[in-house]
This record gives sequence, structure tokens and C-alpha cells, in this order.
Amino acid sequence: MNIHEYQAKQILGRFGVPVPKGQFATTPEEAAAAFTALGQPKAVVKAQIHAGGRGKAGGVKLLNLANDVRDFAAKLLGKPLVTHQTGPEGRVVRRVYIEEASEVARELYLGMLVDRKAGTLSVIASTEGGMDIEEVANKTPEKILTEQINPLLGVAGFQARKIAFSLMLKDKQVGQFATLLAALYKAFIETDASLIEINPLVVTKDGRVICLDAKMSFDDNALFRHPDIRELRDANEEDPAETEAAKYDLSYVHLDGNIGCMVNGAGLAMATMDIVKIYGAEPANFLDVGGGASTEKVAAAFRILLADKRVKGVLINIFGGIMRCDVLAQGVVEAAKQVKLNVPLVVRMEGTNVVEGKKILAESGMKVITANGMADAAERIVKEIGA
Repeated sequence: MNIHEYQAKQILGRFGVPVPKGQFATTPEEAAAAFTALGQPKAVVKAQIHAGGRGKAGGVKLLNLANDVRDFAAKLLGKPLVTHQTGPEGRVVRRVYIEEASEVARELYLGMLVDRKAGTLSVIASTEGGMDIEEVANKTPEKILTEQINPLLGVAGFQARKIAFSLMLKDKQVGQFATLLAALYKAFIETDASLIEINPLVVTKDGRVICLDAKMSFDDNALFRHPDIRELRDANEEDPAETEAAKYDLSYVHLDGNIGCMVNGAGLAMATMDIVKIYGAEPANFLDVGGGASTEKVAAAFRILLADKRVKGVLINIFGGIMRCDVLAQGVVEAAKQVKLNVPLVVRMEGTNVVEGKKILAESGMKVITANGMADAAERIVKEIGA
């Protein structure tokens, strides 16, 4: 789960991480009042969406008058902001963040994430702050330092100093950075975060090290331990199909292709996506209905697939182990009654009650193409959509 910048800064501030003062607003009038409440000669107004590149897209501006803050907020609120991470449709801005201005001397990058390859938490740091870390990794990988943190020891003093020196911090800045890094680590562990990204981490002209921006993501599976963080979820920033799928406990991820896939089991789902690509098409989604899905759950999954306007064909690939093929078939038929099926449907089923499942589909009146094996299923659906 992702949250907004202002929410991340509120959480980090509670752990002692140095962040500028600020206040969010949902109307132009609230934005102007927030500027006045800061009591500073200048403030930065930032669009709050779950995407990077806001500054380059015109979503961030330094202002020094309450009226200007109100006018700029009015231009942002309720309108889509298009960045390199949003796609051409952009994201609608529903909140802005008014933050005290900082006199920036240097911009740095600092990230903390679950490093699955290393099997631990890693800190990533770079002197190239303000840039996408992927771009830095591609162009100047030598400017990135990765430091793995022992979960039994936490951030050791020598590691904090090593990172600080790599960022060319000096004198009191080294101690400030070590304190900041320890606070970030504490926040990461105690909130079950999966990512904290500070880009940029800045050194101000008066020598302070502070977090000028902040991004946090959390492990969905741990949110039951953090009801306060769970309440920060902004459904407007999430894919509507993924939000709908979550209601039925479906594992769904929106992708960019045009073949809708419904599978039981994450491994089989990945293999299905791979074989669709091998045959020259692209999957529109990852959708795992689970091992013990009910008819209602399958019906909901099928409706979600067909609601995607990009889907030109549907591939159902089921191995009936725990899940019975007749239950799957009945769910598909129920959903088809509610949603008009106007795209090709290829079904490959094997396992428990497969004969009964195929019979239900055959007698449903639906136009179903039955496949024998995964390769046959992928080849047929790709041929049907003319990819």
C-alpha cells in the first residue's frame, strides 16, 4: 500500500526524522490558510498524487503570497496531473501540500527497501538527488552505494558513517545523518514498511540534513497490525479493478496487454502469462482466484476481466486440485449472465471434476473454445484475437 507524501512525512516525523513543517489542503481556501498558518515568507505548494515527477509536470511551485497559493491550488485541485509515471491519462489531484520553503545547498538520494535478492533490508544512497534512481543506475551506477543491514543489529554506527562519507557529508552533518538514518530504520521496522524513499534528501545552506520529499510503501499483509496506517489508503489513487478485486480476496494486478487471464495459483498464473507472451501477445492482468474459490468469487473475477475495455480475449487456465472445475465453470456461467460476453473465451481445465466442468460450459449456451494443455490454450487465444 502506498500513501501520499504528506502522510509519509507525518509518520516519519513521529519517529524523529527531520522534515519541513507543512499542512495539506483540499480546497484553494484551505491552501491559502495553510500558507498563512506557516508564518513563513515563502512556501512550496505540492500536488499530492501517488507518482513521481510532479515537479517536472508543473505540480510543484515556490510561492510567497497567500493569494498566489490559492490560485495555484485552484489550478491543480480536481484536475489530472500527467507525469512520466502516471501514463497519458494522469492522476486527478485531490490534495495539495503547503510546506515551508528550504534553502537547498545540495540534493542527495536515500532509500531503504526490502532487498529480496540479499534477503535483508538494504539502504541505497547516491549523491545524485532529485533524479530517478533507475536513471542513475543506468547512466552512472558507480554513484550508487548499497549497504545491507543486519536485522539482528540494525544500522551500525560504521555503516551510517560509511554512507554519510559516500554522500560527501562533513562535520556535524555526519552525526545528523546517522541520527536520521537510525530514525528511518526504526520507522521502517515498526510500521512494516516495504519501501522508504527520500528523494531528495537535502543539505540546507545552514548545514542541516532534512527530508525534502518522502515516499513510503507498506506490506499489505501486515496492515492488520497497523489500523492507523490502513486508514491512510486512498482508493482514488489505486486501480479501480484492483480495488474491486480486493473486496473478493482476489490477487489481481493490472497490466498493459489485451488478453485477460484467470488462473488458480500464483505459479500457474505466472506460467500462463509467460506462455501468452511466447505466442506473441501480452497479458492484460495477473489474476489468481485461489485454490478454494467459490462460485461467487469466480463470477466476480470474470466480471472484473470483462470490465477491462482493453481485453480482446479471455484465457481461463485452471488445474483442479483444491478447486473443483465444476465450481469454476458455474462461476463463469453466472458471470456471463450478468455481463455480455463479446470477446473470445478459451478454457483449459484439468483435474477434479473436469468432466462435469466441461459439461456445464458446453450446456451453457456460451461460445467457449476448449483447449488441451497450456500451449494449445495460449496458441488458440492469440489466434482468436489476431495478435
